[in-house]
Amino acid sequence: MTSLFVDTNIIIDLLAKRQGFYESASVLFSSADNREVELLISALTFANTNYILSKLMSAKEARDTLRKFKVLVRIVSSNDKIIDLALSDSSFPDLEDGLQYYTALEHHAEIIITRNKKDFKGAALPIMNANDYLVLVKNK
Repeated sequence: MTSLFVDTNIIIDLLAKRQGFYESASVLFSSADNREVELLISALTFANTNYILSKLMSAKEARDTLRKFKVLVRIVSSNDKIIDLALSDSSFPDLEDGLQYYTALEHHAEIIITRNKKDFKGAALPIMNANDYLVLVKNK
């Protein structure tokens, strides 16, 4: 089973039903529900998603949404090594992107799914948006 690391923006696309991005995010997460792929997200993403959703809905609704969403993903942790790598890597001006990248590497993700591909220049992993990944799988 392919292991995909999903960046925060894709999760927000799904849970906030962002116009123009919801459809591909929905298909991607349906693939996880059908056990066709394994979706990894960082604990940091889970916290950030709660913060963003709480601005769009009540805190209770955000937590209820995340409780239901959690069954679709495997939440992976960061550690001292990941933080040191992200802090030391100047190719990630945004620390959060570095943390996401090194968390994906540490947990053996095969691909990072994000809408901000430019934030992962020079990555050792393929970086795709949800739609690109779905097209790739469809063409296999």
